[in-house]
Amino acid sequence: MSRPLALVTGSWRRIGAAIAARLAEDGYDLALHAGHEAQPEPDLVAALERGRAAHHLFVADLDDPAAVARLPERVTAHFDRPIDLLVNNASRFQAITTADASPYHDLLAHIGVNVAAPFALACAVARGAGEGGAAVVNILDQRIAQPPRDQIAYTLSKQALAEATRTLAIALAPRVRVNGVAPGLTMPTPDYTPGQIDRLAQAMPLGRLPAPEDVADAVAYLARARAVTGGTIFVDGGANLAGFERDFVHLMR
Repeated sequence: MSRPLALVTGSWRRIGAAIAARLAEDGYDLALHAGHEAQPEPDLVAALERGRAAHHLFVADLDDPAAVARLPERVTAHFDRPIDLLVNNASRFQAITTADASPYHDLLAHIGVNVAAPFALACAVARGAGEGGAAVVNILDQRIAQPPRDQIAYTLSKQALAEATRTLAIALAPRVRVNGVAPGLTMPTPDYTPGQIDRLAQAMPLGRLPAPEDVADAVAYLARARAVTGGTIFVDGGANLAGFERDFVHLMR
């Protein structure tokens, strides 16, 4: 019996790498994805070796409709079997920083990568699903519940993907289950000041921020939760319950 096959977009680093590592240890073979040629993080490589997971890195620009359409075909051709699990993790996150930037084009750019590509990939996986069906997990963001006033185009795209998760769960049933995971602040960038992360953690209802492994745990659960579809798990220390007016990088500096 062959191992199940997972395609995880944006899986060569950060949260995507943690998700791929967990799936490898859970017995999946991995179709890794990056937007350009790259080397996976060392921890991911080690997990692939421990899990004895067959794996291959596929490079595809998710802003290119043709590349998105070819990606599932390339994966199934390489592994010679259908995709059992799709994790739509890759994401565009960008704020308008110049006065002459176009909100119209900013929104379209986020919608393309954060909504249209996951939608197209999910439909392709559904068309090619084997007898046992397939599962899709969309990586969202805790801000879909109580949006801040920053990065509006990004927020709108994640809210759209959250609604697409519910709609696809209906449209692709019963062969495909579609769920979402909404992380909070998980892997801070260098934009955060010393001590800021500790202060933000204490501001969460649970007094802590999630780790990448917490997000991976939620994905792993939804991958095998055969009676669950159309749902979203928030992995955010309770941030969605409290609500924050600004993006975290602007708070408690």
